Amino acid sequence: MNTDAFLAEGQQKSPLQSWFAELQTYAEMNSRPLEDGSCDVIVEKPTYFMKLDAGVNMYHHFCDFVNLYITQHVTNTFSTDINIVMWDTSTYGYGDLFSETWKAFTDYEIIHLKSYDSKRVCFKEAVFTLLPRMRFGLFYNTPLISGCHGTGLFRAFSQHVLHRLNITQDGPKLTAVIFVSFYRELEFKEQLKITHNSDIFIGMHGAGLTHLLFLPDWAVIFELYNCKDERCYLDLARLRGIHYITWQQKDKVFPQDEGHHPTLGKHPKFTNYAFDVEEFVRLVLLAADHVSQHSKWPFRRKHDEF
Repeated sequence: MNTDAFLAEGQQKSPLQSWFAELQTYAEMNSRPLEDGSCDVIVEKPTYFMKLDAGVNMYHHFCDFVNLYITQHVTNTFSTDINIVMWDTSTYGYGDLFSETWKAFTDYEIIHLKSYDSKRVCFKEAVFTLLPRMRFGLFYNTPLISGCHGTGLFRAFSQHVLHRLNITQDGPKLTAVIFVSFYRELEFKEQLKITHNSDIFIGMHGAGLTHLLFLPDWAVIFELYNCKDERCYLDLARLRGIHYITWQQKDKVFPQDEGHHPTLGKHPKFTNYAFDVEEFVRLVLLAADHVSQHSKWPFRRKHDEF
């Protein structure tokens, strides 16, 4: 191991941007524990180590899943006969509202690193995955090129997850869904089924808009209000290749107040809104028109049938 060369690369020490903080104390061993019998545990299966972002937030957790998928491209295998180890030494549990998604990547339960505490564990094949917030990475810190729209990688990720979870499309109809917080009411696979069978997906600025990853190619994502022109869902829609619209006339949206965040203070994301009904209908009809004219929409019809 070339320790000097490795340490020279240690410019990024943010936990979710780099593995450097964990690997900087690694050293080359003078023995071969697999051969001399000094392993307490020997893990035969390929094992992927992951540092996870936030399992209670769909946008942040899918940073994890997308980068795991890209790592599988790097290793050139999509086998589900693998272990995934969560690199977390916390004594607390990990809340995961989207745990069904792991079934697209592994046949086994996620292993917590602390389960190996006080043991010498030898892995025959280990991979440290790409991280959710890497600088110039994909999804979270993606520097998008102006005018770029649609990537085969993000479309393939969507198809991969839908196929592995057996999510299919229903019969012909033009469907609009207004997103609400239904994670308490529906299993995540049921949520994905609704999304994948929606042509227009409408919701306020928030992590639930990450469902746009699983909309059909011809669909429209309507971010009802993008709160100070935040671009994250616009950028994600561009990566996925989904048409994006947002509220256009600021004088026809009515915030309840300035917004109240416990630490950020005034912020437009933390208040309630009312919207002009006619303007809302106009934008929905524009979205319906886009869907009905899209070359990939399999049930083409005029938007006045909506």
